[in-house]
Amino acid sequence: MTQSARITCGPYERSLSAVQERAARIATALDSVGVGQGDRVAIVMRNEVAFIELTLAVTLLGAAPVPINWHWTGDDLAHALADSSAKVAVVHTDLLPNVQERAGDDVIIVEAGVPAEVARAYGLQTPQITGELPLLEQWSTSPEPWSQPALPAPMSVIYTSGTTGRAKGVLRNPIQDEDRSAVISTVAELFHLKPGGTTVIPAPLYHSAPNVHAMFAVAMGMNVHLMPKFDAEELLQLIEKHRVDSLQVVPTMFNRLLQLPPQKRAAYDLSSLTAIVHAAAPCPPHVKAAIIDWLGPIVHEYYGGAEIGAFTTCDSGEALSHPGTVGRPIGDADIRILDEDGAEVPDGTDGQIYGRCFTGWPDFTYIGDDAKRRAMERHGYLSLGDVGHLKDGYLYLSDRLTDMVVSGGVNIYPAEIEGALLELDGVADAAVFGIPDPDLGEVIAAYIEPTPGTDLDVEDIRAHVAARLARYKVPREVVVVDSLPREDTGKLFKRRLREPYWRDVAELTAMQAR
Repeated sequence: MTQSARITCGPYERSLSAVQERAARIATALDSVGVGQGDRVAIVMRNEVAFIELTLAVTLLGAAPVPINWHWTGDDLAHALADSSAKVAVVHTDLLPNVQERAGDDVIIVEAGVPAEVARAYGLQTPQITGELPLLEQWSTSPEPWSQPALPAPMSVIYTSGTTGRAKGVLRNPIQDEDRSAVISTVAELFHLKPGGTTVIPAPLYHSAPNVHAMFAVAMGMNVHLMPKFDAEELLQLIEKHRVDSLQVVPTMFNRLLQLPPQKRAAYDLSSLTAIVHAAAPCPPHVKAAIIDWLGPIVHEYYGGAEIGAFTTCDSGEALSHPGTVGRPIGDADIRILDEDGAEVPDGTDGQIYGRCFTGWPDFTYIGDDAKRRAMERHGYLSLGDVGHLKDGYLYLSDRLTDMVVSGGVNIYPAEIEGALLELDGVADAAVFGIPDPDLGEVIAAYIEPTPGTDLDVEDIRAHVAARLARYKVPREVVVVDSLPREDTGKLFKRRLREPYWRDVAELTAMQAR
């Protein structure tokens, strides 16, 4: 590890050696309250340096960190805390009431002060420490550092975003010692990480990809800069200031960057960048082409998920020569496209995507629901429920199986329509999904978020889609809204938009069944 490397968040900066020492002290404190191998520690915090320290501390004990989406309230939060069986929950001060109300009596709650930089990013007045609970800062400085050898530990337990249902905790086995070097090498190649390099984490650490990216970068001795909250221009400032060479983003961040005025985009020196990696959602080909045109052929994509790891990758040249692809298998990973009966479909034919990850990537299960994990597997291959096809060895995504709309017996994939909508000037974001129809079963609805100051006409939106796609793909209902509900990583919460349309149908069905 490069001990001169540093972890920063705004003006807060610590050397990796200092981070490791503080993590060892936290580990001693966790041990003193009964946390041991196989236990879980919930982290309800925004991105900051202490998040990394806490994660390292938990893994020293062979326990599992459980980063929880700090936006969650009510049942979502209560479910994650109970489902994970967390012994300890470390919580930012302003989030304490929410957690205290929903955590079980046996959960030890530790208070983490909110750094001024984090408070600034979210428009908060820096909350005052309550002084009523154990303090993470005291745990970071007071106990003697943990000196026993680190125990084998699983990776962070990531709760899936719950865009299509209740979130589930992904519990991954520890990486085996004999596989460790090969896994680190493959992940480093995938994320374009290198010892002594510099990266930015612009997405929340409670999501899988940024969490894995950050922790592998730390393990490799890189300089790691955490953004408490994504801001397009601030990201450019960080790249210039710290001479960042690699980062990982999601397509929504590309959209936000491209929406910056040309003079702002041109104002920053981004020449240090050698690789930008993206995943988490399909990227419309015209958006990727625009980013490559701006920043050069340094854009890379991969396909995978919290459960399955990463299966494929592609570089800028492949993206331009095969528009829409998410690449070819990584290393000895493998992809199969299967029909409903589990048989492989011909090249170019859509089916459900199944994959086998590269050698050494550890297997997983869902906490409390191993049956669902088993249901994802066919012939030793796993699926997230995505639909797509292979062509000349390249994988193309059509949509999620759960998002697919069946209208009059025809399968319609919303991602294709969303891509067309994003090509229309004035459309900043788009969400397409099915709504009930008494004749066709389902028809298409589109929710549109306009760019600031743009007045979009509904009929112009429909005409734009009709000029590019088959008429049955033109949205029957178009709604223009100020903003769409998205995760901080850019994943759409279509469930929130879809549910009101289907609620009456569900209630009517229930009444008829009685």
